[in-house]
Amino acid sequence: MGLVPPCFITEIVEKDLREGKYKKLLTRFPPEPNGYLHIGHARSIVLNFGLALDYGGECNLRYDDTNPETEKEEYARAIEEDVRWLGFTPDRVLYASDYFETMYQCALVLIQEGKAYVDDLSEEEMSELRAQGKPSPYRNRSVEENLELFERMRRGEFPTGSRVLRAKIDPAHPNFKLRDPVLYRIVHASHYHAGDRWVIYPMYDYAHPLEDFIEGVTHSLCTLEFENNRAIYDWVIENLKGKCGLPLSPRPYQYEFARLDLTHTVLSKRKLIKLVEGGFVSGWDDPRLPTLRALRRRGVRPEAIREFVRRTGISRNEARIEMELFEEVVRDDLNPIAPRVLGVLEPLRVVLTNYQGEEWVDAPYWPRDIGKEGNRPLPFSQEIYIERSDFSLNPPKGWKRLAPGQRVRLRHAYVMELEDVVEENGEVKLLKARIVPGTLGANPEDGIKPKGVIHWVSARHALPVEFRLYDRLFLTEDPEEGGDFLKNLNPRALEVKQGFIEPSVAQDPPDTRYQLERLGYFWQDPVDSRPGRLVMNRIVPLKEGYRPS
Repeated sequence: MGLVPPCFITEIVEKDLREGKYKKLLTRFPPEPNGYLHIGHARSIVLNFGLALDYGGECNLRYDDTNPETEKEEYARAIEEDVRWLGFTPDRVLYASDYFETMYQCALVLIQEGKAYVDDLSEEEMSELRAQGKPSPYRNRSVEENLELFERMRRGEFPTGSRVLRAKIDPAHPNFKLRDPVLYRIVHASHYHAGDRWVIYPMYDYAHPLEDFIEGVTHSLCTLEFENNRAIYDWVIENLKGKCGLPLSPRPYQYEFARLDLTHTVLSKRKLIKLVEGGFVSGWDDPRLPTLRALRRRGVRPEAIREFVRRTGISRNEARIEMELFEEVVRDDLNPIAPRVLGVLEPLRVVLTNYQGEEWVDAPYWPRDIGKEGNRPLPFSQEIYIERSDFSLNPPKGWKRLAPGQRVRLRHAYVMELEDVVEENGEVKLLKARIVPGTLGANPEDGIKPKGVIHWVSARHALPVEFRLYDRLFLTEDPEEGGDFLKNLNPRALEVKQGFIEPSVAQDPPDTRYQLERLGYFWQDPVDSRPGRLVMNRIVPLKEGYRPS
């Protein structure tokens, strides 16, 4: 099975290659380096790079860097890092800003052919006339005047925003995008990649088709919000093919697909910035965020993200995908690779009154259905920690954990029964219990079976851990519900617990993912965790019994 599931785009690609429209497939992933990539970008990354791999083509990473006021080298480096982390190697890393001279020469051709003109209107005046379908009073300037003014724009003789270059198409066109769209604007700002060589910058609708054409892109894949822009894309290419160094054919074509959207989170760059700059999260890699670097820090593997894109498919139908599906894919990815270990999030100390010394139990890492072999020595001693929620003084009906008069099996160890409860100010501080002799790997000889199985760790041997329990960022499926997305933030999207984990993890590589039995999937936080101070992130909860906070 290929990286990209069969869809309308694979049908187009196969037809074009079969009919010889293109000798070789060439796609591109063209992010603007004005922020960090998020899970929504993963669909475009997998689609563009996946098609190239599936059909023996190539895929470029191209920075669509035509806005010097918002773009940074920091973002460009982070984007490439995220693409490579997802498992893709760009055939070339390119910059739209490297094509500025070619774009300028193409603009001169349009002016010379009477297809572009310099406009002095303010942005507000221009918007008003476009809305009315009326032409600019500067639309009929002569070719000579437009060439002179455009050259002066390039030399920096006019202030920012004072003039633009517009395509001369139709001021009353039914497609609003074609009502003499702006091709260039003046911006006196240094560019992170091009430096100070330019003070005029091409608009996206003019630059993007030229970038594709210059590079030899065959299939230009965009999300559906660019559907109306396709008309400008085609206009630019059709009016410049065979000119200013561009070939007559073959030319690229734009196709649109539905973007990836998830419940219980936001993918809008503006909203993500508000969360970060407002201090609602700790930074762009905060594991509560949907950015790729945040998911990476949380412990989600790139394999899971690629599978999520494959499983959700590529279509033209907009739909918000349930967070449950993403979590299910992550669990499916981790289940066969995460060894099972024991940890306690909210420890309750238990003293075993009839047990002395210690012993090491040979405990398997894997359940039988995984089909893997591997064991580790698990220490057992007189004092252990169990999960506080696994004990009840007054248990409800059907309780299958520890309670007065009710036995439990300690996972991989003995059957245990309660003897006494030590309370302080109404809170249970300590349990005294006894193990049922002869129950290591065997049922009690008296025939009284335990009600359930609980996890535990040896108090003497366990490693202290700060557990960070991450949940969904928003309480509602649609964060915009009610109008203010910040009011729907989940106050329990992060809970910190001071607990313990079995000592075997100290010998493992720090990037090992674990399933803490009955608790979820965890790994060491790659930023804050240290050998002497373990910090573990919950990647995703177990499906069984999970309830959103």
